[in-house]
Amino acid sequence: VLAYLLTLSTLLLSMGRLGDMVGKKPVYATGFVVFTAGSVLCGLAPTVQWLVAFRVIQAVGASMILALGMAIVTEAFPPSERGRALGLNGTMVSIGIVIGPTLGGLIIDSLSWNWIFFVNLPIGIAGTLMAWRFVPSLKPAGRQRFDYAGAATLFGGVLALLLALTIGQRLGFGDTRILLLVAGSLALLATFVIIERRSSQPMIDLGLFRNRLLSVNLVSGLLTFVSMGGTIILMPFLLENVLGYSTRQVGLLMATVPLGIGVVAPVSGAISDRVGTRPITVIGLLCMLFGFYTMSTVGLETTTLGFVLSFLPVGIGMGIFQSPNNSAVMGSVPRQRLGVTSGLLSITRTLGQTMGIAVVGALWASRTLFHHGFAVPEGATGAPAGAQVAGLHDTFLVVMGLLAFALGLSVWGLVQERRMRRMATVQSSP
Repeated sequence: VLAYLLTLSTLLLSMGRLGDMVGKKPVYATGFVVFTAGSVLCGLAPTVQWLVAFRVIQAVGASMILALGMAIVTEAFPPSERGRALGLNGTMVSIGIVIGPTLGGLIIDSLSWNWIFFVNLPIGIAGTLMAWRFVPSLKPAGRQRFDYAGAATLFGGVLALLLALTIGQRLGFGDTRILLLVAGSLALLATFVIIERRSSQPMIDLGLFRNRLLSVNLVSGLLTFVSMGGTIILMPFLLENVLGYSTRQVGLLMATVPLGIGVVAPVSGAISDRVGTRPITVIGLLCMLFGFYTMSTVGLETTTLGFVLSFLPVGIGMGIFQSPNNSAVMGSVPRQRLGVTSGLLSITRTLGQTMGIAVVGALWASRTLFHHGFAVPEGATGAPAGAQVAGLHDTFLVVMGLLAFALGLSVWGLVQERRMRRMATVQSSP
């Protein structure tokens, strides 16, 4: 799992940039071929070492697909339909999140683990054919050069950061090796910024971030994924260890958020096409904030219905927020930068989720042991149910703080947007 995640996250921006250079369609379609080949090799892997190696190949293909998906949708639809189209894209992702684990469990139970990879063969063939048939073939703008130095430093910086966040959960974030990884990541990312500022054709045009509203969208999006990543990893502990549900029941209850996102995302995207993206993102963040407030009241006596009603506003809020936020980001950059911007959105998702799992998970563990009063050999999951719930409540308060900050940024962006609109109206009037 780690080999796949690290490869995917570190290559997203490079594949987005490659799509801008040579065309999105060939990179996207090639991604299906590589992913499918990697999947078949995974199913044929004779040892776990080979499986890890083939998972890397699979992730290379996945990075080509995921980096360019939103860019292709943005190019294919006019601005008046972009929010709805991106919302439908979000619905498909949510359906996959709900169906994937269930289908995987059924396949493993009926056949063997190999078939969770072999099932990708017909899907990959269909995806390749559909990509060549339906994805628009738009030529990139002019001759462009790939920024190898920028790509290498970005790859190393993101890899070191993800390793620190992931391994730090086991070794502890104060471990010398983790601190060295963080220091190395910061040094490489600083070098990347220097390279990009001096490059005539950079991997990421840093001038894009002069658009403060674009930066607000990216930061608020990152914070929502930090919140969601940490929450998704903690909920099974609550449902299974504290409330006593079976693994199958936990799986069904965890579908609450993806279903909420899937139902709401196209609607919010379509509304944002009419009224603008900023008001809808503010409403979405308010709904998420309310959802985490209700989740902070979950306790030992919470019923199944009570859990669903508490958790559902989180998914609805994410669905309301995500489509217009993605639409605003993709609509604020020139066409020749759509691929790398799509990759940037994807990396905020994977990085945010990884940060959420590491930081929010560590916060919950420390607060649980604080309420218990002393450490236990099994860690926080071995603490009494009351201590786990108290730690969860403290954690959700911190998550609410992150979302309140994101909400403040979005409200500021809304005020700035309306001010700029009024100024433009005054200047255009006789």
